[in-house]
Amino acid sequence: MASSRLLLAAVVVAGCAAGLCSATDHIVGANRGWNPNINYTLWSGNHTFVVGDLISFRYQKGTHNVFEVNQTGYDNCTMDGVAGNWTSGKDFIPLKERRRYFFICGNGFCQAGMKVAVTVHPGALVGTEMPMVPPGPESTASAAAATTSTSFTASAWLAVAALAVVIAAVA
Repeated sequence: MASSRLLLAAVVVAGCAAGLCSATDHIVGANRGWNPNINYTLWSGNHTFVVGDLISFRYQKGTHNVFEVNQTGYDNCTMDGVAGNWTSGKDFIPLKERRRYFFICGNGFCQAGMKVAVTVHPGALVGTEMPMVPPGPESTASAAAATTSTSFTASAWLAVAALAVVIAAVA
């Protein structure tokens, strides 16, 4: 009976660990959404994207849209290399590969700044170094971005350590 309880505890802890290691949803533009005249280069620079994360675009359906293009399409606000098209107004796009992604609004708003490029790194539990908050003064945005990534890693490792303790107790 005791081993059944320990096994159940191990399953519960494993479930919690899996939840802590889930994808991050990066909402483009945060509370300002996908709209003209926003500095999306600054926004993306304050985020760390890893394989398995989502990038989501929130905008007024029918007014804007999202196209994934190649770098030429991004640089020139054209449809060069279109790899995807989203129009729902609440689009969730999985970042499945380690590479650079380029997104633009295809309704003529790209020239008004509606474009964003993100670099996706390997997953956090595959040996990726996550940024740490260095001591001393720094910008709030950089600290927030680094703290978010560091917290994710610390939480995941705590869950894995708890699981190891439970498994050791069962054995």
